[in-house]
Amino acid sequence: MPARRPNGEAALIYSRIAGTGSYLPEKIVSNADLEKLVDTTDEWIASRTGIRERRMAAVGETTGDLAFHAASRALEAAGVAASEIELIVLGTTTPDIIFPSTACLLQHRLGANGCAAFDVNAACSGFMYALGVADQFVRSGQVKKALVVGAETLTRMLDYGDRSTCVLFGDGAGAVVLEAASEPGIFATRLHADGGYKHLLYNPVGVSAGFKLDEPNAGVRVMMTGNEVFKVAVKTLDRMVGETLNAAGMAEKDVDWLIPHQANLRIIEATAKRLKLPMERVIVTVDRHGNTSSGSVPLALDEAVRSGKVQRGQNLLLEAFGGGFTWASALLRY
Repeated sequence: MPARRPNGEAALIYSRIAGTGSYLPEKIVSNADLEKLVDTTDEWIASRTGIRERRMAAVGETTGDLAFHAASRALEAAGVAASEIELIVLGTTTPDIIFPSTACLLQHRLGANGCAAFDVNAACSGFMYALGVADQFVRSGQVKKALVVGAETLTRMLDYGDRSTCVLFGDGAGAVVLEAASEPGIFATRLHADGGYKHLLYNPVGVSAGFKLDEPNAGVRVMMTGNEVFKVAVKTLDRMVGETLNAAGMAEKDVDWLIPHQANLRIIEATAKRLKLPMERVIVTVDRHGNTSSGSVPLALDEAVRSGKVQRGQNLLLEAFGGGFTWASALLRY
């Protein structure tokens, strides 16, 4: 039976973030390191992207390994045992293996066996999609506690002869524990996609399409038309800011922090300008992490929480844009 208010009406259920966690591999790859591999410079990379360094998973270190460490830290921060988790949704485009899902592998490793567990592939929007899905499970009353993870080892699919893409990406993971609450929590989430833009950002190989193992760099290339991706991302995120605020019944002035996908500093600055937010109220980690795809938003969130910047009771706007194209957002009270 659903909970009831004193007047007999069904009480609304919200989801709130009970704890955050993140993990980065030990190996740091600086712009200077990349100068030795490809025709580029620190100045060229930093001026166009804001990136100074990124992390690279060690040999044998998988997306699931990164996810496990981030999830363990989130569970510890929330004071929640793995056995209490009723749902695991993991955003990734670089799973450990084709099947079982990395979420299933993570579930067993954590000791949360028996709960629902699945991956979501929405490229850089993967964590935001996973958060939106988990939020609906909690709101519907199906689960009381959910684990949401974004984790990637994108450096495994890069062509280090292509300076337009290999300088952008890094490896990392972030996670949050959601729990049912009588007050928000998450006010609104918005998820979108348009497969018509596939040609601007994609990886050309797969199980059904074929791995094309006889071709150079088969299976490792991120194909991207960077200037076109930038244009669409800025316009799309601008629209999504207004849509998300309207859905939550809020205005720009109500947002305390913007926690954006960490892909490009210029895109981040454009979104902050749309919100009329000074950069002092924007969480930026792209300079040290690069683009960790679905890992970037929860990584930035966890860093902001643990540094003391983000405080309980503040309103946060989270957003991401990725291959597909996909784009997604969430407006929540931490």
